[in-house]
Amino acid sequence: MNKVFGVALGVLTAIGGFVDIGDLVTNAVVGSRFGMSLAWVVVVGVAGICVFASMSGRVTALSGRATFEIIRERLGPRAALANLVGSFAMTFLTLTAEIGGVALALQLLCGVDPRLLVVPVGLALWVVVWRVRFTVMENAAGLLGLLLVVFLVALVVLAPDWSELGRQAVSGVPSTESPVTYCYYAVALFGAAMTPYEVFFFSSGAVEERWTRRDLGLSRLNVLIGFPLGGLLSLGIAGCAAAVLLPAGVGVASLSQVVLPVATALGVVGLVVVSLGVLAATTGAALETALSCGYALAQYTGRPWGKLVAPIRAPHFHVTVAGVVLVAALLLLTGIDPIMVTEFSVVFSAVALPLTYLPILVVANDPEYVGDRTNGPVLNAVALAYLVVILVAAVAAIPLLVLTRMGA
Repeated sequence: MNKVFGVALGVLTAIGGFVDIGDLVTNAVVGSRFGMSLAWVVVVGVAGICVFASMSGRVTALSGRATFEIIRERLGPRAALANLVGSFAMTFLTLTAEIGGVALALQLLCGVDPRLLVVPVGLALWVVVWRVRFTVMENAAGLLGLLLVVFLVALVVLAPDWSELGRQAVSGVPSTESPVTYCYYAVALFGAAMTPYEVFFFSSGAVEERWTRRDLGLSRLNVLIGFPLGGLLSLGIAGCAAAVLLPAGVGVASLSQVVLPVATALGVVGLVVVSLGVLAATTGAALETALSCGYALAQYTGRPWGKLVAPIRAPHFHVTVAGVVLVAALLLLTGIDPIMVTEFSVVFSAVALPLTYLPILVVANDPEYVGDRTNGPVLNAVALAYLVVILVAAVAAIPLLVLTRMGA
């Protein structure tokens, strides 16, 4: 029974980690402008993160080592340094967006200016990282993040024209939008679904929880059930926006507009529930990104790391985590818009993705690390196809951002 309970909590953790501020905002923006015509990108992204995370989890369970330890050893310090710089910058940008998302969620609940909440939020995150047990921290965020199921409930209550949503899903580029803008949001949505920090955290968390060969089944359940359920929530967010915001011509420029369809369908109770769900999801993602910054730097430099390691034994890891939270909070105090940071973070996530995906793909086929559990021919064919997609998205991301002026 304990094992079953542990599996269930692991699956819930994957859901909570998948739907972060990037997914919330990007799916709502896309739904309000393109309806369900980009739903296929969510499906492609969910399948991609399943492939990516399954390889990473298997490598960690069989080798006992986390992502950046292996990348540095396999690529060498110089190539791995380029990987570290790009991935660390992207993860820090995402952390800034997540802390801003926590503050915005609290604003929905209590009406306080989010800039007044940034410092208390940062302090609370640091205390949780320092004092709360790893499994308690992640499972609590995952369980409370399930409140975002309210988006699916709201979509059913709204009773949209389902045939119209289906038509949108297969219609391609809407007549009101240009193909270039459509492609920009496709890349942004793909980047939101396949953020590298999820894999850093997944891999490092497996080491923290001491996964071994016996935990390969648990890893598969986390990946193959948790991430698709997170993708379903993403489609629910886009569907709500397509049902309420698109017909009204309302764009998404704030978190209040993201949750507006839920409030329309379910009233004050729905608004409170969705606000708590957003708070849980963004808090969980903020914790994950802060830890991922510490994991990446410590693993590259070969220093002790981990929540289970006391600060006196792993000072560089704990100082890095505290430092990135502090800098992100100070950046938000300048008045920078967290929604804008979110839009940048998902695009640059697509840019940074090949730096981590390719090394993991190589290692997942190396018997030195995984023994007889290398990728099979089918998985390799799928993984190589995704490598092509990832490279195309990475090359196209910045030109599309410039050409469309961030999708304007």
